[in-house]
Amino acid sequence: MRPGTAALSDAYDLLLLDLDGTVYRGAEPIDGVDAALAASPARRMFVTNNASRSPADVAAHLNALGIRAQDQDVVTSAQAGARLVASRMEPGAQVLVVGAEALADEVRGQGLLPVRAYSESVAAVVQGFARTVAWADLAEAALAVRNGAWWVATNVDSTLPDERGLLPGNGALVAALATATGVAPTVAGKPGRPIMDDAVRQGGARRPLVVGDRLDTDIAGACAAGLDSLLVLTGVSTAAETIRAEAGMRPTYVAGSLGALASPAVACAVGPQPGWRVEVDGGTMRIGVDRAALAASDGTTDQPYAESAGQAMRGLRAVAAAAWRHDFRGRIIGSDPLTSALARDWNAE
Repeated sequence: MRPGTAALSDAYDLLLLDLDGTVYRGAEPIDGVDAALAASPARRMFVTNNASRSPADVAAHLNALGIRAQDQDVVTSAQAGARLVASRMEPGAQVLVVGAEALADEVRGQGLLPVRAYSESVAAVVQGFARTVAWADLAEAALAVRNGAWWVATNVDSTLPDERGLLPGNGALVAALATATGVAPTVAGKPGRPIMDDAVRQGGARRPLVVGDRLDTDIAGACAAGLDSLLVLTGVSTAAETIRAEAGMRPTYVAGSLGALASPAVACAVGPQPGWRVEVDGGTMRIGVDRAALAASDGTTDQPYAESAGQAMRGLRAVAAAAWRHDFRGRIIGSDPLTSALARDWNAE
């Protein structure tokens, strides 16, 4: 969809919102999220790669944080994984579950028989995250996969955002099983299409917008499904990673947080920005600013541009647009102390 002058949340009829790193970190809400979502007129679906909790548990958590949600507003990778397995299994087929009871419940709800130990009757393995997953669980799954069972991973997130920092995610455990078996799983959650297709269908949307904090899952999933996306820098992915994002992981919009939903869509879009100069010459990108143009765009006359609201984010959008156009992987150089400081952040390895 072409960005317009309407508020970002007004330009779409459904927001497909990631949770960890976008709405909350662990048990703590991200500042301003409740107000941003309350002000948005678009319908909300919460789409999470976390397969360890049921939709009812997720909705209860959101309501406890002051964010209105019902069970039917939540789509989990456990649901997507169970539906995907059921699409190829006969009713009553045995499915070896690696993960939480919430995942086993979803498998059971699809008319399949969840089991926890390997036998030759196991037709599929579905693997999701749980803090209790241990070597013994992976060993049972390895036997089943080596025997030809279809392996579905609910997600392959390498890390899990937490209030203490980034912890190992389901992808780390999936990688261990892949190493042991030499087999790659089918992925039901982001960046796979199944979870996106489920969410769009459940939300009855014509113009959905994917919102998330990870280029490799949320944004890549949106790209795979042909959907517009908003990357928020409140979780895993950084500005430096955004600038150098591969073609299949480039968001339509970039913002500091969900507060951008109230901003004009055109202002949030990745692209040239008033007052910002970006020149690419081989492996070097030079950035600079026209202070008068920046002041005019901010409606100010004497505020230093680095301190003005949103100017660093505008610079990021301009720099990312130029980097993607040139498939840039080099170094960024600022033309003055303030743009040089931004360049140091945007060059972070």
